[in-house]
Amino acid sequence: MHSNFYYITMLRDPVSRYLSEWKHVQRGATWKTSLHMCDGRSPTPDELPTCYPGDDWSGVSLREFMDCSYNLANNRQVRMLADLSLVGCYNLTFMNESERNTILLQSAKNNLKNMAFFGLTEFQRKTQFLFERTFNLKFISPFTQFNITRASNVEINEGARQRIEELNFLDMKLYEYAKDLFQQRYHHTKQLEHQRDRQKRREERRLQREHRVHQWPKEDGATEGTVTEDYNSQVVRW
Repeated sequence: MHSNFYYITMLRDPVSRYLSEWKHVQRGATWKTSLHMCDGRSPTPDELPTCYPGDDWSGVSLREFMDCSYNLANNRQVRMLADLSLVGCYNLTFMNESERNTILLQSAKNNLKNMAFFGLTEFQRKTQFLFERTFNLKFISPFTQFNITRASNVEINEGARQRIEELNFLDMKLYEYAKDLFQQRYHHTKQLEHQRDRQKRREERRLQREHRVHQWPKEDGATEGTVTEDYNSQVVRW
């Protein structure tokens, strides 16, 4: 028995996502069990050094979090979506940084575009609409837009925000691309739905006219049989 698998993902504003991960790590979260497999192996300690010496990074300040050049929080969305084997996985000496960044970003864009579905956390209702239309299902309750998160409660100055954007410049570019593609998909799907609705209404009016003709009284003494065909059988189900 064969099963169909669909790749889907959710993207988030890079600054908010970065701050959320920082708060998560600050509370003691780690990814120690992650193998970071690429081309059949995990990265060596030299390829992927750790940012902290102890068991976790509890209590890390935002400045410390940003100062670790090996921090996988940087451009995490691009790295998670891209094919790392194209750039030698975690081996930063495989090619120059500029070429590596260009390939990673383009790979992430291509993979995102080819996914059956992706959503954006800042557009919950539109995300729900696209998911339901893509997979032909209906959620029992509408998605809720929560604009108050741990990240939104973090107060940072403009300098810190700019630093985060610089550290996540690939994610920033990917997110702009994703927002544009998301809106295109949303408006296209909306347009198709409006077209189907108009076609459905036209078909319903046509069937109503035919029904009235069938139900029209016969002339004097007409002996022809009455129409007995089930009207519902004529209705096109949408």
